[in-house]
Amino acid sequence: MGVNFKPLADRVLIEPAPAEQTTASGIIIPDSAKEKPLRGKVVAAGSGKKDEPMTVNVGDDVLYGQYSGTEIKIDGTTYLIMRESDIYGIF
Repeated sequence: MGVNFKPLADRVLIEPAPAEQTTASGIIIPDSAKEKPLRGKVVAAGSGKKDEPMTVNVGDDVLYGQYSGTEIKIDGTTYLIMRESDIYGIF
């Protein structure tokens, strides 16, 4: 999981969890109807701001807002980069 990318200040790089493939009753969800995942794993984190240290760490499973962050591709993998304040909590 070593990503050659270091976010600055209070930003974190998140690998989104895969979107649900089926419903609880077993119905397969087509790609066009899948919702964006709201969970992911922190793969890189900045060092925080001078007066606000980071509270999330690499490896943390987090919950974030549906439209939070910006999608970026690194080595063919899609990640989200966002400020730590866009993260709602840690699992």
